[in-house]
Amino acid sequence: MKLSYKNWIFLAALATTGLVSCDTDFLDVTPPTEIPTDEVWKDGALAEGFVTGIYQGLQQGGFSEQMLASLTDEAVFTHTGRNINTINEGSLSPSNLGWVDDTYGWGPMYTRIRATNQAIQQLPVSTFSDQALKDRLKGEAHFLRAYYYQQLIRYYGSVPLITKVYELNEDYSVPRNTWEECVNFIVADCDSAAALLKGKAEQKGRATEVAALALKSRVLLYAASDLHDVPTAKAKSALFAAYPNPEFLGYTSGDRKARWQAAQAAAKAAMDAKEGYKLNLTGPVTPEQGKINYISMAMAGYSADKSLDASANEIIFGRYFSPSQTSDGARQTGLNNGPNGYHNWAGNTPIGLLVDDYEMMDGTPFSWTNPKHKANPYVNRDPRFYATVMYDGAPWKPRPSDAKDPANQIQTGSYDLLDEKGTLFNRKGLDTRSSTIEDWNGSRTGYYMRKFIDPNPALYDNTDRQNIPWPFFRVTEVVFNYIEASIELGQDAVALEWLNKIRFRAGMPALKVSGAALKEAYRHEKRIEMAYEEQRYHDARRWMIAPTTLGRPLQYITVIGKFKPGKSMKEPYHYDPTIYDYTYTPTEDKSHENRTWVDKMYFRPFSRDEMNRNAKLTQNPGYDK
Repeated sequence: MKLSYKNWIFLAALATTGLVSCDTDFLDVTPPTEIPTDEVWKDGALAEGFVTGIYQGLQQGGFSEQMLASLTDEAVFTHTGRNINTINEGSLSPSNLGWVDDTYGWGPMYTRIRATNQAIQQLPVSTFSDQALKDRLKGEAHFLRAYYYQQLIRYYGSVPLITKVYELNEDYSVPRNTWEECVNFIVADCDSAAALLKGKAEQKGRATEVAALALKSRVLLYAASDLHDVPTAKAKSALFAAYPNPEFLGYTSGDRKARWQAAQAAAKAAMDAKEGYKLNLTGPVTPEQGKINYISMAMAGYSADKSLDASANEIIFGRYFSPSQTSDGARQTGLNNGPNGYHNWAGNTPIGLLVDDYEMMDGTPFSWTNPKHKANPYVNRDPRFYATVMYDGAPWKPRPSDAKDPANQIQTGSYDLLDEKGTLFNRKGLDTRSSTIEDWNGSRTGYYMRKFIDPNPALYDNTDRQNIPWPFFRVTEVVFNYIEASIELGQDAVALEWLNKIRFRAGMPALKVSGAALKEAYRHEKRIEMAYEEQRYHDARRWMIAPTTLGRPLQYITVIGKFKPGKSMKEPYHYDPTIYDYTYTPTEDKSHENRTWVDKMYFRPFSRDEMNRNAKLTQNPGYDK
C-alpha cells in the first residue's frame, strides 16, 4: 500500500502502532482502509503513525540494487540497461535523467516534504494531550524535512523552499531560493529538531538530537566547500564562470572562514554528543584486530558472527530491518552484490581504482610499478581492504552444494589444471563471467564487494536475508567533518590527532604530515574509510576533483595461475602459491562504460517535465540545450 498525505492516512500506519480494532462501527463510518486526516491529529498514536510513514522516503538506505558507489570511482554496476551509463558517460540531460533513486528523486523528496509540512502545521494544534509526544513528533518532522531538503540541494543545488501544504488546482510555479537561503533553512530545521528531541529516549531508526546535530554538521561542511564558494568554483570551471545565476549554486560573497568555523563547531557539537567506536586509541591495533574492527562497524552488532564486536554505538542514525520482513529488498545486500559462484548477482563490484588506493601496512602507497607489490598485490595491505573487497584467493563462506570448492575461496582468475587423464587444460574461476555457475552474473572487474555483507557462514545470501543496518550517519563521518574544517582553518595538529585515531582503529600507522600533504592524506583516508557509504559521489564534487577522479576509465584485474615447474593440481582448484605462479595485470576497459566527466554533472538537471510545470524554475548550468 502507498501512503497518501493529502486527505487520508492508510490503515497500515495503524498496524504499526498496534491500534487495529475489531470495532465494526468504525468500519461503517469511513472507508475500511483509510482514516480521515482530521482524525489523525486527535489521537497521539495516529499522529505517530503518520510521522512514521514519512520515514518511508528513506527507502532502502544505501542498499538499493544499484548503489551510488557505481556512480563513482569506487565501483561499477555489472548489469547493462539500468541507465547508469547515462550518468557516467556524461550524457545526462533534462529529457534523459538516467538512473534516479527514490532517495534523492525530485518527486519522492517533495512528496515527503509535503508530509513533514503537514505534521509541522498540525501538531501544534492537535487535540491529543501528550505534549512530550507532540514535541518528539514535531522534532522528527523538522529533522526529516531538513534531511530531504539536504538530499535535494546536494544533488541539484538550491531548490524552491516549500513550507505550505499545497492543495489541488493551486499555482505550483515557485522560483528557486538561493543556496544561502536553502542552507540557512535546513540548519534552522536541524536546530529546531535538536531542541525538540533533546532528552527524548532514543529509538532505533527514528530521529534523535544527535542525528539532527550530525545532519547540521554535514550541511555546513558541504556549504563551506569549494563547489559552493562561487569565486572558487568559477575559477575551477568555465561552465560555472559563464552561468548567470551563481546564487543557486553557492555563496557569491561573505566570509568563507566563518563558514568553516561554523562547520567545525557543528561537527564538534555532534562529536561531544556521541562517543563512537574505539576512537580513543593512542596507537595502532594489530592488523587482524583492525580488520575485525572495520567489519564490526559495518555489521553494527547485527551479525550472528560472534567474533565481531557489537559496535552499534557507531551509528548515529540508520535504517534497521526486521527478520520477519523476508521480502524486504534492502536486506538482499549479499544477493545483490555477492559472487556469482555463490548464485549471487555481482551488482556493484569494486574497480581497480579503489583497490589500488589501499595503502601497504606500513602506510606507503601501493604501486603496480613496484615488482614486489605487483607479484603479490593482495598481501600486507591496509586491513580495511580485506574487510571491504573480495579478491582472487580471498577466503569466504561455504560454497553451495553444486560448486566444487572445499577451500571456499574467491576465484576470479584463470588457472592451469590437469584432467583425469593428466592432460593440461585451463579453467576459468567459479566467480568469473566464464563460470559454470551463473556466468551472466559474474564480476567484470575481478573483485567483489564484501563490506556490509554478513560474513556469518550459516547465512546463504542467495536465499537468506541479512539484517545489517544502513548508516545514514555514523560518528566517523562527523569526525571527518571536524578534521576537514580544522585543516581548512589551519589547525593541523588537532586535525592530525583525530585522523590518526581513525587509522589506529584500523591498524594503520600514524601519519606525520602537515599543510597540503595533510589535506591530501585526509581525503585519501576518507575515501578508504567511508567506501560504499555514499560519501565519494558528493566529496568528489564538492572538492571539485571529479574531472581527475570520477572521469577516469574503469580498471579491471586479470589473474592467471600457471603451474610452477614440476607442480600440478587436479580439480577441485584452490589458491596455492606453492603450486602456481600467479600474474596480475591491471587493465583499462571502456567497452562496458566509457566514463567521461563534464562539468554539468556537478549537479543533476531538473527534468523537462518539471521545467514545463514550473515556469519559474531556473535550469542548472550545462543543461539548457
